[in-house]
Amino acid sequence: MTDRYHHGDLRRALIDAAVASIAETGPSALSLRAVAKLAGVSHAAPAHHFGDKAGLLTAVAAEGYDRFADALDTAWAATGDFVEVGIAYVRFAIDNKAYFETMFRPELLHEDDPDLARAEARSRAALVRGAGDAKPGPDGAPPDFNASALGAWSLVHGFAGLLMTGNFPPAVVADPEGALREIGRHVRFGPID
Repeated sequence: MTDRYHHGDLRRALIDAAVASIAETGPSALSLRAVAKLAGVSHAAPAHHFGDKAGLLTAVAAEGYDRFADALDTAWAATGDFVEVGIAYVRFAIDNKAYFETMFRPELLHEDDPDLARAEARSRAALVRGAGDAKPGPDGAPPDFNASALGAWSLVHGFAGLLMTGNFPPAVVADPEGALREIGRHVRFGPID
């Protein structure tokens, strides 16, 4: 069964196979046997490296959160515009559906995993940067509650979900970034004076 896998980064091969499998069937339906078959390794390899299905999904989610934070950081660095960070959020969801669907399913993950916690915190920091009333805590971490950031997150996460499940009219599907920019012109994120 090792005809497709030859002495490389087995962990990477298993994560890549898991992402491909999730893209086909979703994170809930992930099977360690199917991942092993797709990676061309023994059926015991995923459990050996990740412990169980939740361990493999946790590794996928942690990697997803890091990629997500990179995308949000890049948007902020390029534009300094909170709306453009929201657009990067939705673009990430569209372009990385398997990661995105796994990241926001805590019931499928080992929530106490340190890599997952670090990656989630990194993406959370990237999300709140630029929110009107975002003030980091004394240790520089994002606050537990920030009305502007929470509102913006709810908006873009809901938008991404509705878009990916086919609930928008064709004009929005054809130009989701334009639709979000238009929404951004009508929605104010920050304290109301």
